[in-house]
Amino acid sequence: MAEVIFGIDIGTTKICAVVGEVWQGQLRIIGLGIVPSKGVRKGMIVNAAEASAAIAKAVEKAEQTSGYDLSQAYINVAGEHIACYNNAGVSAINRNGSGVTVEDVGRALDAAQAIPVPRNRQVLHVIPQNFKVDNQGGVLSPLGMHGARLEVDAHIVTAATPALMNLTQCADNVGIQAEDFVLNALASGEAVLESTERNMGVIVADIGGGTTDIALYVDGSAWHTKVVPIGGSHITNDIAIGLRVPFEVAERVKLQYGDCRPDQIDSSFVFTVEPFSGEKIQVGRQDLASVIEARVEEMFQIVLNEIRESGYDGLLPAGIVLTGGCAQLRGIADVAQRVLGVPARVASPKNLVGLVDALKGPAYTTSIGLMRWSMVQESSFRPLPSQGIFGNRLKIGEFLRALLPG
Repeated sequence: MAEVIFGIDIGTTKICAVVGEVWQGQLRIIGLGIVPSKGVRKGMIVNAAEASAAIAKAVEKAEQTSGYDLSQAYINVAGEHIACYNNAGVSAINRNGSGVTVEDVGRALDAAQAIPVPRNRQVLHVIPQNFKVDNQGGVLSPLGMHGARLEVDAHIVTAATPALMNLTQCADNVGIQAEDFVLNALASGEAVLESTERNMGVIVADIGGGTTDIALYVDGSAWHTKVVPIGGSHITNDIAIGLRVPFEVAERVKLQYGDCRPDQIDSSFVFTVEPFSGEKIQVGRQDLASVIEARVEEMFQIVLNEIRESGYDGLLPAGIVLTGGCAQLRGIADVAQRVLGVPARVASPKNLVGLVDALKGPAYTTSIGLMRWSMVQESSFRPLPSQGIFGNRLKIGEFLRALLPG
């Protein structure tokens, strides 16, 4: 019998609910609900009532198209409240002759996240990077190996508990329990990255409406993650201010005429807009491209700073993979390659079957990535569920529901 997976991408500009069936490792999209987002800014809930209503509409559409009554979902997490660090953990290996077990790995990962976390924060992910069994380093999967001491290097992602509780409450308001929360960039990485890219060294950048979520991979695992508070809405806002037009008009102009390469635009090309004054004006497309280029360059300069901070500057031969709605902006890969000095490509979710026509673009990467993430977790020990306040292993969603009233 096929397993049903449900993912909800709660973004700044849209909410996308996707239902999939998994049979023999193959994901088939069977349900879809896409609605404009409300009550969300820079990846965080700012109006719970509006956000809940929008989520309800997306869920209803997904249920209608899939034929399933949905009650649990994987939900994305974004926002400036995200913080990450790398740490090591050690555990003894059980001396029962079976070698390293999942329990041994769990104890090592618990030790890795033993650094005190502030009361208002929660561990979201504990992602093993590599292992060492006794003195043998570079072990990618230690299960079954023999020795006395297991060490692990891990990437720890934490989030603000109130932000997660707001997401949990909005989902609960529409009858959906959060099966688990997944960092935006990690979900997107599951949807668009090739295994060869992860192993060689690559960075994925999911450029959404309010944020740019990045994850840096080396040797197959995440080593650095960051949420940059700049996205497509900032470009739209720049256009709105420069042309003195409503935000909706600026968004339409960006989608229809936007480009990041003013040097490649015919200087004689103009278009007409109607500013707040009511008197129509002509705008050069080259001038528009200059405004867009400036903001996109700023965004990638911040990404470059993050790469340098990670210590992997110059060690990412697979370059950067751009996805998310703003990755559809013309010429954005050219700017990324120029600023970062690495290969750049725009990617959409791959290997899809079923209702895929509406999900072919990079704007839907996170939704598909949420389901891919759940499939990976079912087939491996990484990342283990976070340690809850009750002393046993709880998924983030279960932990947060225990804190909510009623």
